[in-house]
Amino acid sequence: MRVLLFGATGMVGQGVLRECLLAADVQEVVAVGRTALTQEHGKLHQVLHADMFDFQPLEHLLQGFDACLFCLGVSSVGMDEDTYTRQTYDLTLVAASTLARLNPQMTFVYVSGAGTDSSGQGKVMWARIKGKTENALLRLPFKAVYLFRPGVIQPLYGVRSKTVLYQSIYTVINPVLSVIRRVRPAWVVSTESLGRAMLTVVRHGAAQPIIEPAQIHPLATERS
Repeated sequence: MRVLLFGATGMVGQGVLRECLLAADVQEVVAVGRTALTQEHGKLHQVLHADMFDFQPLEHLLQGFDACLFCLGVSSVGMDEDTYTRQTYDLTLVAASTLARLNPQMTFVYVSGAGTDSSGQGKVMWARIKGKTENALLRLPFKAVYLFRPGVIQPLYGVRSKTVLYQSIYTVINPVLSVIRRVRPAWVVSTESLGRAMLTVVRHGAAQPIIEPAQIHPLATERS
């Protein structure tokens, strides 16, 4: 299958990219982003694009894909609601609307977050905007849409956060996260498991469009 990946330079995206490149049934991964990847692989092709709110110049490159794994996102820390809405809801829907028109047979997988507010009416700003984004994606005419809501994510295999503070915290607590993940896999999900689970729903689907933390590990261990 051909996979389109957004956010490949982020922590989640790095892990998802690794699993795509390891998967025997993924023949090509096209990574779209503002920043070039240093990684090279026979399956990997990069598309650098500065304006993530306008995909018209790329439309000829965005057709014929089986799946989009959308791992692009920002932290709400220090952002007002208008800015966070633009970077989360607006940006995602511009990309997804374009892809739904070009690839109606596509499965679209979106990385949301644990605690997302599906009502879109709650008091927590980030959860409300994420919920609004999820609801809008479900209305688009894709073959299928899956919304992943991981909680704590442990980076593995050299995956690093681009945020220096976050990476320093991961460096300190990674051994603890490993223990928790083995004992309570619903509490901590690795970048490996997240990537594998996303590919599982592309291959086989899932019972519900919203994938909560406790469902990620079982999906990751399903046979391809």
